[in-house]
Amino acid sequence: MKTMHDVIIRPIITEASMDRIADKKYTFKVATTANKVEIKKACEELFGVKVEKVTIINMKSKSKRVGYHFGETSEWKKAIVKLTADSKTIEFFDEMM
Repeated sequence: MKTMHDVIIRPIITEASMDRIADKKYTFKVATTANKVEIKKACEELFGVKVEKVTIINMKSKSKRVGYHFGETSEWKKAIVKLTADSKTIEFFDEMM
């Protein structure tokens, strides 16, 4: 059985994700086996917010080279969580701004 911390791995903090905070959209790295319902439930329980919509993006691996050696990055899953208009914000992201 997955706990809520197993579903949401970490927040993603980039310029693009910080620009989305004004629209109450927050970006997280999530477990590759997680679905939209699990992500919505985890956000609501962990942060005490109301989730309106969850968008999932599968990030494919990329080829990388270091000197003579070739390899690939790992595949992972990203979720963009949109909160309802009457929901409070997530405090962790407020401190980043």
